[in-house]
Amino acid sequence: MQKRLNERLGRSYLAATSALAVCFLLPLAGNGQGRPAGARAAAILDGSAFTGGAAALYGSVHYGEGPVNYVYAQPNGPRASMEAPFVITESSTGVPMFLYLRGRDDDVPSTCRIAVEINTTRIFEGPSGFPSDSWAVRSIPIPSGALKPGANTLTIRNIETNGDIGVPPWFMVSRAAVAPAGYTLGHDLLRDFRFTLPADERPFPEPLEPGMKPGFAVRGIKGWLWKPEQYLAEIPWLVRCRMNFLMNCYGSMCDIERHPWGDPDVNRWWEPLPEPKKRAYEKVVRLCQRSGIQFCFSMNPNICTRRIVRYGSAEDLDLLWRHYSWMQGLGVRWFNLSLDDIAEGKDAAGQARFVNALYRRLKERDPGARMIFCPTYYWGDGSGSEAKPYLETLARELDPSIYLFWTGDAVVGPITRKGAEAFRRISGHRLFLWDNYPVNDAQPTLHLGPVVQRDADLCAAVDGYMANSMHSQNEINRIPIFTCADYAYNPPAYDPERSIGQAILHQTEDRKGRAVLHDLVESYPGSLIFGVAQVGHNAVRDRFGRIVALPHGRPAAQAYVESLRSLLKRMDGAFPRRYAATKATIRNDIAWMEQRLDVLNP
Repeated sequence: MQKRLNERLGRSYLAATSALAVCFLLPLAGNGQGRPAGARAAAILDGSAFTGGAAALYGSVHYGEGPVNYVYAQPNGPRASMEAPFVITESSTGVPMFLYLRGRDDDVPSTCRIAVEINTTRIFEGPSGFPSDSWAVRSIPIPSGALKPGANTLTIRNIETNGDIGVPPWFMVSRAAVAPAGYTLGHDLLRDFRFTLPADERPFPEPLEPGMKPGFAVRGIKGWLWKPEQYLAEIPWLVRCRMNFLMNCYGSMCDIERHPWGDPDVNRWWEPLPEPKKRAYEKVVRLCQRSGIQFCFSMNPNICTRRIVRYGSAEDLDLLWRHYSWMQGLGVRWFNLSLDDIAEGKDAAGQARFVNALYRRLKERDPGARMIFCPTYYWGDGSGSEAKPYLETLARELDPSIYLFWTGDAVVGPITRKGAEAFRRISGHRLFLWDNYPVNDAQPTLHLGPVVQRDADLCAAVDGYMANSMHSQNEINRIPIFTCADYAYNPPAYDPERSIGQAILHQTEDRKGRAVLHDLVESYPGSLIFGVAQVGHNAVRDRFGRIVALPHGRPAAQAYVESLRSLLKRMDGAFPRRYAATKATIRNDIAWMEQRLDVLNP
């Protein structure tokens, strides 16, 4: 930048914050790491975390990145320095740590001189060493004692003695992290969800190192009120991403063909299934068997029903048993009884006796039969006032060889090994993860981004992995499910940014189709990326609401709707006979936004 920097940065800022650009540059909510594999950061910061500097003058989006901040020479007072607070735990102060900076220099021949401080300790002083024509990452050792448990402050100063505001010498920062050696500072998907499609396909899921076994021995999915044809369509894709387990949604065994979910007449578990439905699910089981997929049969007799199962009733056991006997007669060896999300029958001891009795019948016919029980309290660390006595009863009464389903530290959200170990310790049983992603519970939304915030060593505390799927959009569901498969197969090497790119490449070989899927995923990154623990969260409608709320937001909102309409048109062109349910979701979102624009004053 040989001319005045304020002219060029000023134009860049105006472009980046124009009504149209705001549609696409609104930052996403959330926190945490985008790259869970390898060394972990004690703290991560982006440009918006820094106060001071000159972003308030010339904008925070430059050179393809944002938010950023930057500092000018010393004569410019408060614009010459910027600082960001961060918090670290005591454990992070006991190991050698580094400051990782992603930054760039001005484009004059000399390099801008900077000083970097943590609290009162100066950890670097001199020419920045960053390039002037691209972004780069440098690491700076942090001396022992510079960090302290709790609150800390990172300060970056421009220490050049000459230079006006808006002209070189200046220094710009995009991201920073405090982390041990070996950390990779990429952009944080949870703060700024964007990614570049890779040029070439890699083997998928990420291959294991020689001698390694898959992280989770059992890896698969379940449907969500799926019909038989949906299960049949997805089995070949499970094979492609090296999954080996498929469980029917217990709702699929209900009368969803004639009653909506939630209607008390939908679940008549005491009645025989219609013969056509049985024949259809026998095809699903047979295809699983031919494909090397373990089919798991599931029912929940106490949800959406007029008659809950009586735990001490031999008659009720016999009525339910005929469904399990039918499936076992087909060669099925994995079974589930779910008593989650129920309003009645929260009796842990009674549940244990009933599940044990059902399991004994299965084992009598096939000693290799396996049972997974989904308890009424199926999330958290198990220490809650209601959950703990319930789980302690299961620990005493439930057959110890039965697995428990567990959804993680919450019903939806991050999942940690610590949470799994606590739940397992209280419940006294091995765990099988029921990962509530990318499920949307039939609500009008899509969750297409990569699975994130699952500990790389979670498989040390959990034996099996099962992702929960979206309702009608099972075709597009394959993209996030592929990332789940990638994580479950090789958790230590899992990189969500790499994974989501490869997941798209493995859906189609068409270049235009891949570009459309990329833009679709960036439009609907999903609840985990947004840090919203709601399966019904809609990223597109959320963005629209934030745009409309801006001063003079109506033109920007209209432009945003047009961008979605263009995406839908491109999708129709690239995939004329695929993704019908996904296209319907996009059309519904466009109609929803248009209705709200109609009520705004022009």
